[in-house]
Amino acid sequence: MDQSQIEQAAALLWKTRLEQRRIDALPEHLRPHSLVEGYAIQEAMVATAAQPVLGWKIAATSKAGQEHIRVTEPLAGRLFKDFVVPDGARLPAAPLHMKVMEAEFAFRIGRTLPPRDTAYDQREVCDAVAALHLAIEVPDARFERFAEIGPAQILADDAFAAWFLLGPEVRDWRRLDLSAQKVRALRNGALAVEGSGAEALGDPRIALAWLANHLSQRGIGLQAEDIVTTGTCITPAAIAPGDQFVAEFTGLGRVTVAFT
Repeated sequence: MDQSQIEQAAALLWKTRLEQRRIDALPEHLRPHSLVEGYAIQEAMVATAAQPVLGWKIAATSKAGQEHIRVTEPLAGRLFKDFVVPDGARLPAAPLHMKVMEAEFAFRIGRTLPPRDTAYDQREVCDAVAALHLAIEVPDARFERFAEIGPAQILADDAFAAWFLLGPEVRDWRRLDLSAQKVRALRNGALAVEGSGAEALGDPRIALAWLANHLSQRGIGLQAEDIVTTGTCITPAAIAPGDQFVAEFTGLGRVTVAFT
């Protein structure tokens, strides 16, 4: 793809996102055929969106999640400012296509990790973290058959990013075993699904280190104040209009979202 095609694809996907509609696929002449082209379209979306990027999401951090959308590795997407809402937000359910919510751990970066030739190890990445937060992600796709379009178009579609809720900070998080941390989602007061931090690549800190090295290899790096949400700790919970959800992290706190 040339730069003009990349920018056209980004503009089409962003317009589709703002209009809350869906397409079957990108037109053939605007369709990425590699991860590199998919990420290039996502990069071009930053200029098209004309709003700050507050951080990153990691998609497909569990084996089940990878199998569902037919990918073999995690995928990185951007968190755009106008789609980051406060804990307790009310979101319209009808325009959502995927219609799921996810309970996640999100790290706030305190020190920039710039691109470099050598890999960052997990301890080094965690040393750069300023805080850990509880979070909810409400992903969505701009494609009708989103599970069939392949990783390149998923990346072009911002790795299915949509709404993100940043919840309370977790105090003293470095002493915790995040992989063993129990997490559950309550729908209208009843248990919907449960899981643990191990769903995120085995440990949310492993997922964070993956992103730091992924962005380093792409010449981007993690920036101070970036928020990184590290992937769902539960099987995504189905939502419907009128539902109220609580993402409960045992002993740590909770995040809430309602769907109108």
